[in-house]
Amino acid sequence: MAQEKENLYEIAVKQFDNAVRYLPDIKAGIVEMLRLPKRELTVNFPVHMDDGSVRMFTGYRVHHSTVRGPTKGGIRYHPDVTLDEVRALAMWMTWKCAVVGLPFGGAKGGVVCKPEEMSMNELENLTRRYATEIAVLMSPEGDIPAPDVNTNPQVMAWIMDTYSMHKGYSVPAVVTGKPISIGGSLGRRDATGRGVAICTREALKYLKMDPKACRAAVQGFGNVGGSAALNLSRLGMKVVLVSDIKGCIFNPAGLDIPYLQSITDRFGVVDRSRLRGAEELPGSSWIEQKVDILVPAALEGQVTGETATRIKDTVKILAEGANGPTTPEADVILNDKGIFVIPDILCNAGGVTVSYFEWVQGLQFFFWSEEEINKRLEEIMVRSFNDVLGISQEKNVDMRVAAYILAISRVAEATMTRGIYP
Repeated sequence: MAQEKENLYEIAVKQFDNAVRYLPDIKAGIVEMLRLPKRELTVNFPVHMDDGSVRMFTGYRVHHSTVRGPTKGGIRYHPDVTLDEVRALAMWMTWKCAVVGLPFGGAKGGVVCKPEEMSMNELENLTRRYATEIAVLMSPEGDIPAPDVNTNPQVMAWIMDTYSMHKGYSVPAVVTGKPISIGGSLGRRDATGRGVAICTREALKYLKMDPKACRAAVQGFGNVGGSAALNLSRLGMKVVLVSDIKGCIFNPAGLDIPYLQSITDRFGVVDRSRLRGAEELPGSSWIEQKVDILVPAALEGQVTGETATRIKDTVKILAEGANGPTTPEADVILNDKGIFVIPDILCNAGGVTVSYFEWVQGLQFFFWSEEEINKRLEEIMVRSFNDVLGISQEKNVDMRVAAYILAISRVAEATMTRGIYP
């Protein structure tokens, strides 16, 4: 029998509860406040399809916390989107922004749909109507969406344009992850994967491992996984396997990542007819490779208790490029195996960090060079990694618990400093 997928929001709350035990000075009422989303919006809306029909779609936007600033978080298009999933992702965004010190709270959005079965015209119609429905929450000062699973700069452009048309003037700071031509930031598309590579590099330094002697496997070859694979290969390591929804692509001598990216569609699917120097393996093979570094960079809940037992003893680092890829049950197994887990709220925070840069640039109408952006990203990711590592060593806890301790303490402090209104 297939293992039933654990509720994501329950996982997020378990992770929170596991860390808050180390923060006994936080009042019980504040703890309860931080366990719950601040507000939730569910919308059901019609969309004109290419065949002349009208279809109904359901979408969500959830704000977890607004204590440290406007809410920030992506929008995903996927058939499995649920309100609990969006709640969990919004909570994780709160912690992620706090870990790297950004003045944001967490949000997330999603629409239940199958984007790969829709035309560009249908996707535009869906996006503009969804943007109109959630516009009651959106603003540069209040809630700033970004791309996520199956959304991209073009989708952000449609959202920005829709919001701007309602306002009567251009508002580039209302979303991030936009095309460069309408106020997007240099370095944004590569930022999440670059952050994964920076954290992995710092972990290798801590563990005294040479990246040039390491092999890596990456699950997911979309924006995050593709960029992570490229940046890991630039560190000198061999990326021997990547996976997409069709299965795994493997070459023990190392894959040509730039070439694979050149034959990958907008959903992160590699064109098998153009493969060269690589073989295809079943979809679950990514978890069972004799590699040093494992990067889950697809959807949440991929490393479960069952799959964690199949991870080879050669794996020393699990770098979470995806949001919520590891269940609490799996965390116990990974710790027992001695695997150094770089948690999602730290490891994949490069994307929201450069989104912050884009938001600032949009508000100021003053733009930075890619060199400056990458330098600032590097500084923030290295500092944040060392902050979390320091807590891990001081309190003798794993990196996930340490990251949560840091994030929760920052959000709780801001909550108490502001006070409870009225």
